[in-house]
Amino acid sequence: MTSRILRLVPLAVAAVVLVLFLGAQRQDVEVSYRAPAPATQFMTESAGLSGSATVPTVAEMTAAVRAAPVVRLPGSIAHWDEARVRAAIGDSGYRILVAPPGLSEEERARVRDVEPATIRVIGTEVSGDIWTAVPDRISGWRTRFATGDVTGSLVAVIAKAREQQQPDAPDTLTRREPTAAEIGAVVADLRRTGMHRAPGTTLAAQLPAKAGTAFGGAEPLVVALPQQPFGQPMPRFGPALTAEFPGRPVIVMYGQWVEYDGPGAEGFDDVAAASFYSQFNDRMSRSAYPQTDVLGLYLWRISDIRYAGLFDRPLPFQPFDPLRVALPALPWVFAGCVLTFFLLSATSLLRSPRRVGTPGSAGPAAQLAGLAALAVEMSALTDKHSEPALARALTALSAAREALDHGLPASHVRKLLAKAERDLDDAGRRLPYRGYRPDDYLRGRLT
Repeated sequence: MTSRILRLVPLAVAAVVLVLFLGAQRQDVEVSYRAPAPATQFMTESAGLSGSATVPTVAEMTAAVRAAPVVRLPGSIAHWDEARVRAAIGDSGYRILVAPPGLSEEERARVRDVEPATIRVIGTEVSGDIWTAVPDRISGWRTRFATGDVTGSLVAVIAKAREQQQPDAPDTLTRREPTAAEIGAVVADLRRTGMHRAPGTTLAAQLPAKAGTAFGGAEPLVVALPQQPFGQPMPRFGPALTAEFPGRPVIVMYGQWVEYDGPGAEGFDDVAAASFYSQFNDRMSRSAYPQTDVLGLYLWRISDIRYAGLFDRPLPFQPFDPLRVALPALPWVFAGCVLTFFLLSATSLLRSPRRVGTPGSAGPAAQLAGLAALAVEMSALTDKHSEPALARALTALSAAREALDHGLPASHVRKLLAKAERDLDDAGRRLPYRGYRPDDYLRGRLT
């Protein structure tokens, strides 16, 4: 009785391990880190409409374009290097129509219906008949959104229309150190309210809700400037302000261009800019979003990046999961338990002399030993498709072993062995290896 119980222990452990392993295969766990959703919806289609910008009728614009190679409608903000664009156009006779940002879809459609216009610029969005030029690097986004410079986009569209090789777009925006007077005025406002809003800006007096969550609870200092004059050096306020306010996050807005300086700026500013402007470039180019919306969405994007692991943000606490840790070892534990069971069974069989000489018992005993050997080899090769059949075979082999030990009729033992053989055949058929079906593995040994 003790030997039978001892043999059943590893078999029971193998069954439990098999159930745990198969159950774990059905689990579908998805872990993601998302920043808190912004309290306000930014950059809606209605927020990008100017309300005051409009365009003439199609007939009026058509007549104007036929009369002049470049037509700039009231409210237009786009600028370009005339010499470079003129050289790109050459003798092709291309004509450019420039419209203001913030137009409704109906007004943009009227601009597109002006047939004599080869190139259309709406806000800072540059398009030809079927092409639209989009910056693909930080220097291009900076010149477009900080100064309204669309030179690179115009040259790219013209080269595409003329089937010429597109030239490289150099970074023509130059920077300068701000003067003492400029720094003094900005610093005074930042010390008093934490914000500086130059004349002509569209930033609200209050920062967007939960702006501090973008920087781990530290409220950023914000400087808002209007779109910078085209062709003039643009001041670089960030380094001077971080020297005045060490350790504080500093955000400077030049029109719709946002720059960050402060803790982690060296490895973070370019990532935030590329992520933000690559996604919202199209919408911002043709619309007239207030700087409040741009800043709010930029701060939310920073929070999103922080939750992705930047700024060395610690990950949320994860409780210890023993199943996840032990899961890779479960197949080996299962194989070890099955091997232990059959080794104990084989030892018991060899120690049972009353079965060796009994008529009719040598055949079932030999068949049991052969099927047990096959099951041991298969236990290390099974997968989730063949494991259920192997588990059923193990149960039948255990019952056959018990029947032999208790001297039950040979016909009963053979029925159990036949069932075990069918289950092993089912498991062997599902394996990607040949030679593990009972007909191939055992018949020659049991004759």
